[in-house]
Amino acid sequence: MANLKSLAKDTAIYGLSSIIGRFLNYLLVPVYTRCISAESGGYGIVTNLYAYTALLLVFLTFGMETTLFRYANDKREQPDTVFSTAMAVVTALTALFLLLAFGFIGPIGDLIHYSDHHEYIQIMAVVVALDALQALPFSYLRYQRRPLRFAFLKLLFIALNIGLNLLYFVVLGKDAPIYVFALNLVCTGIVTLLFIPELLRIRWHFSGRLLRSMLSYSWPILVLGLAGVLNQVADKIIFPLVYSDPVEANVQLGIYGGCVKIAMIMAMITQAFRYAYEPIVFAKSKDSDKSEYYAVAMKYFIIFTLLAFLCVEGYMPLLQLIIGPDYREGLGVVPIVMAAEIMMGVYFNLSFWYKLIDKTIYGAWFSLAGCIVLVAVNLLFIPRYSYWACAWGGFAGYATCMVLSYVVGQRKNPINYPMKEIAVYVLLTLVLFGVMVLASELPDWAQILVNTALIALFVLYIIKKDLPLEGLPVVGKYFK
Repeated sequence: MANLKSLAKDTAIYGLSSIIGRFLNYLLVPVYTRCISAESGGYGIVTNLYAYTALLLVFLTFGMETTLFRYANDKREQPDTVFSTAMAVVTALTALFLLLAFGFIGPIGDLIHYSDHHEYIQIMAVVVALDALQALPFSYLRYQRRPLRFAFLKLLFIALNIGLNLLYFVVLGKDAPIYVFALNLVCTGIVTLLFIPELLRIRWHFSGRLLRSMLSYSWPILVLGLAGVLNQVADKIIFPLVYSDPVEANVQLGIYGGCVKIAMIMAMITQAFRYAYEPIVFAKSKDSDKSEYYAVAMKYFIIFTLLAFLCVEGYMPLLQLIIGPDYREGLGVVPIVMAAEIMMGVYFNLSFWYKLIDKTIYGAWFSLAGCIVLVAVNLLFIPRYSYWACAWGGFAGYATCMVLSYVVGQRKNPINYPMKEIAVYVLLTLVLFGVMVLASELPDWAQILVNTALIALFVLYIIKKDLPLEGLPVVGKYFK
């Protein structure tokens, strides 16, 4: 239980930077979707280029974030040496990337349909390079259990980004996507500079022996990461390349990108949980009760992500105000994308069986399989079904990863997950969601009232089955 309490505490602090922080960052979604009209396609360009940067960031970090935790927890290695060696890899890859990005800007612009806007590519190339250089210092803060410093730097970036975007788009009336990219560069640069004190405290030492071992561990994680991020962004990269009308492609992609922002509440919860969970899992890998811990953590992760799913859907009449009116026609994809994010979180939880036994190649194969399914769905159905194919492609891709990891994992390293209890929660969620869909025909105020009652019913079930509130004074007697 001590580890679960530590997990809950760290998740709460990391949540300050990921869940609450990103929620504050949602201030930018109404700004962008009102100042950049859907018809202009500008938000589609933003969505498309950020998809490329997410993919590049995984390549540049080369799986070294997870590798850092694996080797820093090895008592035979010095943590600073592990960090130094991993940082050397990331720095070398980042330098090579910038040389290629600026040296071949013409062919790159032609390839991804930005021949007239090389400046977009150049700015985002520097942004992704700085993000890559920040990745390991952020991971080292997690290893050192310094969530407050981690949260401060993350929230500082968000505060700067929100402030500058409000200034340019609302006060100064700008409406071009170039400002989105340029302001991101400024904020990322400031946070990068603030890591200098941490870097100066490192006892830098490169180890060739350690490097060879780390690379053998990290390259399957790289493949895993690339496949995993493709499951998140491949649709946004593929969309403009296969949609029949290039201009309309940016319009439709912008609508999809705006609506997906609402669904990303689920991604925030998953990310906060991951930040806290990953260091604890590696630290607990030698304990006798580790399997029980993993099973319980999985159950509670699923319970609270299902609760978040119902909350988002239940209060959609209010949450839809986040995006501009001309983007709301795509809101039907939100529950599909959220369900896919839940499966991605489950897949992440399931992934530790092969990480802990240094068989990360399994994760690479699982993620590649999911990526193939996602890409196939997008290539086949985007021309006919537009962004609906993107949503269902992500659902199918993550479902593939999750099922493969569970089936193989139960053979290689079985864990007694409480499947019946989890199944009851999933079924209850589906029933309540079905009622919410029926209630969507009601006026907004009545819909919210009905949905609030349904969410309360779900919470009461959680309390009755899995939260021991009967031990609390006064209120506890109502839950006996």
